[in-house]
Amino acid sequence: MYSDKLQILVEIFGEFYQTNDEHLFNCLFCNHRKRKLSINISKNTFKCWICDKSGRNLYYLIKRFGTHSQKQHWQSLDGRVNISNFDDLFSEKIEEEQQEQRIKLPKEYICLVKNKTSLIAKPARNYLKKRNISEKDILKWKIGYCTNGKYRNRIIIPSFNNDGYCNYFVARSHTKTQMRYKNPPASKDIIFNELLINWKEPVALVEGIFDAINAENSIPLLGSTLSIHSKLFRAVLTHSKQIYIALDKDAEKKALNIINALISHGVEVYKIDTSGYEDVGEMTKEEFKRRKDTATLFDSKALLIQRISQL
Repeated sequence: MYSDKLQILVEIFGEFYQTNDEHLFNCLFCNHRKRKLSINISKNTFKCWICDKSGRNLYYLIKRFGTHSQKQHWQSLDGRVNISNFDDLFSEKIEEEQQEQRIKLPKEYICLVKNKTSLIAKPARNYLKKRNISEKDILKWKIGYCTNGKYRNRIIIPSFNNDGYCNYFVARSHTKTQMRYKNPPASKDIIFNELLINWKEPVALVEGIFDAINAENSIPLLGSTLSIHSKLFRAVLTHSKQIYIALDKDAEKKALNIINALISHGVEVYKIDTSGYEDVGEMTKEEFKRRKDTATLFDSKALLIQRISQL
């Protein structure tokens, strides 16, 4: 039974390496590049050391990420379910709904709103000015900076969940350096600055944080992909039926994959033309609004035509 369960886990999560009784897999909750999801089959427990997702019933993982046949196989291996297991299943559901990632901003973080005339803050302000970030943007997004510490010479843009707790931040260098971004060791499986999002209005999905600042009521993917298992994807299905996609031109195929996934789940999707610009962050807010107003509504037929045109 042990080896059969391990085989199912391998089918779902891929290869692993073993430390004593723990099997370390890639985590499908946070999609971290390293194998940080620890699974103990004997104890029937799991925990990701990056996003802190954990539980006391492995069937929760199978139910969440497995196929119908994998679920049936796992249940057959468990045999008759003890009534106490139902408590575990319900507790996992509650845990998933209540568990929210919280992190602390760097202790060196200084909000730029409070340092309008500071000479120390001038390099950070000059960088933001070049990117057409206004005082209103700085106030709205609580943009700050660090002059020392791990995030020295970096712009800090925090993310807050619906309850106002910081759940992530982006640290962008405002000086010439090989490492433009140096973000915290935390999961990106969040809804960046959901506190600012009005789900009753159409929501735009963009790649980066500076794209989001330029696009009204938008959420940065912090990349160019959107997993159907992510919190953002689930939130879109729950709260919003009209989504605008505005990825960089070089991420065209990835944009179509996102559109396909959303359309398949009944979401109304529009694609914004970003040609002529490196990214949305280069546009003015007025230009982005103009392009949003003329965005193309996508359906299965339009998606197919777009894919064929790229062959």
